[in-house]
Amino acid sequence: MNAIKYPKSFSHIGITVPDIHKAVKFYEDIMGWYVIMKPSTVKKEKETAIGQMCIDVFGEAWETFEIAHMSTSDGIGIELFSFPHGIKEEPEFNPFNTGLFHFCIQDPDIENLTKKIVENGGKQRMPIREYYPNEKPYKMVYVEDPFGIVFEIYTHSYELTYSSGAYQE
Repeated sequence: MNAIKYPKSFSHIGITVPDIHKAVKFYEDIMGWYVIMKPSTVKKEKETAIGQMCIDVFGEAWETFEIAHMSTSDGIGIELFSFPHGIKEEPEFNPFNTGLFHFCIQDPDIENLTKKIVENGGKQRMPIREYYPNEKPYKMVYVEDPFGIVFEIYTHSYELTYSSGAYQE
C-alpha cells in the first residue's frame, strides 16, 4: 500500500490535574484558553460509547473522574482529567526517562506571561533565555503550572526558532 507522506497535525493533549476547577480557572485566566466543555463527571458504565471508551483506556480499576475540554487560540485541544483516587502531589521532574517531558506554548510577551504564572502559584524554572542574543528576538523559558506540570514558553513559532539552526555555532 502506497501511503501519502505528510505531517500529521496535533489535535490535543491530556493533562491530569489534582483539582479540575482550579486548573480550568488557571488555564482560562492565565493562558487565555477557551473552555469548550465545562468540568463534568464521567462514571464507569458500559451503556454509552464514552463509558466503554474510558473502560478500554483506563481498565476496570476506576469508578468516576472529572473531565473538561479547553482550546488554545489555534485550535489545539487541552483535555483536563481529575481522578479522585489519583496522587495529588506534583509529579517528579525527570526529563531523562522515557515519556512526555513537556509541552510548549507560544506568547510574544514571554516576560508578562511568566510573571502571571508565578503570581498565580506556578514557578519559573530558569531565566528567560535568548536563542540568538543580540541577533534575533527568539526567547524561551521553562515554567510550571500551580500543579507542578512543566511546560515551555516560546516567543516565536517552532519553525522560526529552529529554521536558523539554533544549536549551530
